[in-house]
Amino acid sequence: MHRRTDERSELKAVIRKRSGSAALARRARCVLLWADGARRVDIRNKLGCNDGFLTRWTKAFELGGLAGLVSLHPGRAPARPVAQIEARVLNKTLKHKPKDGSTHWSSRKLAAELGDFSFSAVQRIWRKHGLQPHRLERHLVSNAPDFETKAADVIGLYLNPPAHAPVFCVDEKIAIQALDRKDRMRPLAPGRAESHSSEYKRNGTLSLFVALNAATGQELGMTARRPTSEQFVSFLGDVLASQPEGREVHVICDNVSSNETELVQAFLVQHSNVRIHYTLTYSSWLNQVENWFSRIQRDVISRGTFTSVKDLDKKLMRYIRQYNKNPKPLKWKYDNPQRRHHQFF
Repeated sequence: MHRRTDERSELKAVIRKRSGSAALARRARCVLLWADGARRVDIRNKLGCNDGFLTRWTKAFELGGLAGLVSLHPGRAPARPVAQIEARVLNKTLKHKPKDGSTHWSSRKLAAELGDFSFSAVQRIWRKHGLQPHRLERHLVSNAPDFETKAADVIGLYLNPPAHAPVFCVDEKIAIQALDRKDRMRPLAPGRAESHSSEYKRNGTLSLFVALNAATGQELGMTARRPTSEQFVSFLGDVLASQPEGREVHVICDNVSSNETELVQAFLVQHSNVRIHYTLTYSSWLNQVENWFSRIQRDVISRGTFTSVKDLDKKLMRYIRQYNKNPKPLKWKYDNPQRRHHQFF
């Protein structure tokens, strides 16, 4: 085999490349040895290959050059299922349940039920049409009357807030447990995750009131032993005190009983510049502070160890102070709720 100098240089470059494919380098070495007139037995001994390997890649190089060493591969791409087979799989997946009483199909179970093609074909059809029978999502439908109108009132405060009136998302995270681990914690180390003892000691509970400024992302926080109506009114007073006197303030909160007592109504009568907007049943997603609660749960509470309620209070408030040094507001945008639905049949 006699090749031009540039092709030989390309083959040597592939062999020298440190971050390249080892399989490709082995093929290039085989071609070079063959071109240099090495005997088959010597090539087999040096590369640990057989005659089939030698013949396959030397011919591939003769036909396609260096590209032939990459593109030649055994097997073929899977054939696309015909429309009738797709219809059978989709009909069985969407309209029927397995005969063994299972709640959902697996690809192997459906292939065995249909009997005339493989589970990989089922997987390809499911992937093409976005079907995932193993997944289960949960939802709650609000039973509040005039849902759209009331939800639009809250969403409108996010998308088009009043020019000179702050919007606060207020809620309480109740019964946060001050848990202390009974055994010594194993710290993070190379090759080992941080480890806590599964046994713990309860040191009491604490509730956290938080007001999120929807425009700036800043937080106001207050802890309390119990989330009573008196504590809620006291916290509203703190929120009001953070603003210039007489400024209109909008408060978004849920409609639990402690937020709609006579004490709260008396506070609203006394402070006519405060307007409360209640979220609807099963619609906690309307309150942006719920997103922030998930952050403090993940960052502080879930893996935290607290020697006392006072220690829990200190760590929660420290997190809020640090967060307020670089607050980031949530940005709401309109998203078309309509989804595409494939017409299978």
